[in-house]
Amino acid sequence: MARLMPSVLFMCLNTITIAIILTLIPLFAESRTLGSDVQVLRAIKQSIDPVSITSSSFLHSWNFNTDPCESMGANFLGILCTIPQDNSSSRITVIDLEGDGYEGFLTPAVGNLTELTVLNLSNNKFRGPIPSSVSKLVKLTRLLLADNFFSGSLPPRIYRLKKIGSLDLSRNRLSGSIPGELSGFRSLTLLGLSNNEFSGRIPILAGLWQLNTLDLSSNQLYGTLPQLPQNLRTLLLGHNLLSGHISSIRRLENLRTLDLSDNRFSGSIDHEILTLPELSRLNVSVNRFTTMEVIRFSDSATQLQVLDVHANRLHGRLPVTLVTYGSLTTVNVGSNLFSGRIPPEYGERLGRPWRNLFLDHNFLVGGLPPQFTNSAVRIRGSLAHNCLSCPASVQLCHGGQRAAAECVGGGGK
Repeated sequence: MARLMPSVLFMCLNTITIAIILTLIPLFAESRTLGSDVQVLRAIKQSIDPVSITSSSFLHSWNFNTDPCESMGANFLGILCTIPQDNSSSRITVIDLEGDGYEGFLTPAVGNLTELTVLNLSNNKFRGPIPSSVSKLVKLTRLLLADNFFSGSLPPRIYRLKKIGSLDLSRNRLSGSIPGELSGFRSLTLLGLSNNEFSGRIPILAGLWQLNTLDLSSNQLYGTLPQLPQNLRTLLLGHNLLSGHISSIRRLENLRTLDLSDNRFSGSIDHEILTLPELSRLNVSVNRFTTMEVIRFSDSATQLQVLDVHANRLHGRLPVTLVTYGSLTTVNVGSNLFSGRIPPEYGERLGRPWRNLFLDHNFLVGGLPPQFTNSAVRIRGSLAHNCLSCPASVQLCHGGQRAAAECVGGGGK
């Protein structure tokens, strides 16, 4: 019996040892989040005003009693992680906290998330500068910080983000110049810097050969148009202080939407721009253009649907050839210096396809084509403040006409 005791004791110890090893194997095999990444998540949450973290928001689900990348169910919403094939640690690759109304600052610690590919904090109330450490996130493909209160200039080494495909910092309080180094973002397809306080000239961005959307509207940019990327589909530069001619736009053959409104552009609106093969919306209103070249367009497949040239200095007769642009539904040539009669061909386009026609605040004379007085024609627009014989019963005439003294030689101003 005495001899059996050591043997039994050995067997018991051996069983316990095996049980402990089996218990620890999942811990060694389990891929947990890298500790430094967890610390960044903590810092992000600590930089947010707790009052703005509602019970339904993603940040409320960040429970640090669990592992971020191993959490199941409703924990750590708004993040994605790598799934390593070995025993290495998981890394944070995506943070998406859009639209939860968080108030606070973006912690500089975010620069330690070196595997991050997407950072989306749009539509919140972040304030203060964009940390310079963001430039360390060299794997970023999308940086989306629109609709916040970020201030200051762009991070000085932002040019390091060579893989960035979408950069949207619109509707903040950013200032300073737009750095020419952005032209090194060869993967960029969207650049949105609108509704900020950027000033200076637009840098040469022709190197962004994949860029299809450029929105720099509502800033304080001045100077002439630089060389622009050839593949642009949407170009929005309205509400700045830009000047000079726009003839270079004719090279952008993929352009679908062009907005240059509320600037100081002058000269001619060239027919090559009006007939760009893909262009569907053109707004060059509130500028200083004096002529518009509207050639007869025989191709019924023209894409131009919206033409807005109001509040310029265009003069002469209304272009009859405008009726050859078969896709047009909206025409606004109001607040210019056009004179003469309304072409009868315009009447034939009323309601179908022209649903919006604004000829107001010009110096047009004479009577109306008969279709203008047809109450069955459904049309939105205005003929007010001209020198027309415009019956008060016609809706388009509401607002009255110019005084007779204004109509003597008025169109020649």
